[in-house]
Amino acid sequence: MRIGVMIAAGTLMCAGLMASAAGPKAAHADLVNAQGTKVGTAKISSTANGVKVSVRVSQLTPGEHGIHIHNVGKCEAPAFTTAGGHFNPTSAHHGVKNAQEPHPHLGDLENLKVGQNGKANATFTVSGATLGDGQNSLFHEGGTALVIHAKADDLMSDPSGNSGERIACGVIEK
Repeated sequence: MRIGVMIAAGTLMCAGLMASAAGPKAAHADLVNAQGTKVGTAKISSTANGVKVSVRVSQLTPGEHGIHIHNVGKCEAPAFTTAGGHFNPTSAHHGVKNAQEPHPHLGDLENLKVGQNGKANATFTVSGATLGDGQNSLFHEGGTALVIHAKADDLMSDPSGNSGERIACGVIEK
């Protein structure tokens, strides 16, 4: 009986090691505004073709806001410029409406629609991105951040969609 338990434990341990080598199955980000107040959260999970980003925010101005994955896992207020440019490991163009190919880059997300109450819930799928190892990993050296902008993304202007100032930021963490 003990041998069976040891084999089962060894199998579970090996499965755990393989899962950690492939990367985490989930990640998160706490979004803060320029004053350092938490205004939302994001849950990121692996999918068969990429990652799913589920965002829940409050205390934002009503309307559409650009939201992107940025290339550096650093969110220093008030301007959040430390998050760098958009996550773009494949050197693609910005925006699904951009006439140049290839597009969109992996940092592109659809606009976040904030209601009159200042709240929004949205889910985005980022095909090709991963939480595991490799070029398209959100956990590459230096990490990544999720950034919300003041204005809507026009979905075509390279490199950032004319979405204005960065008003909230959260480092994507395991």
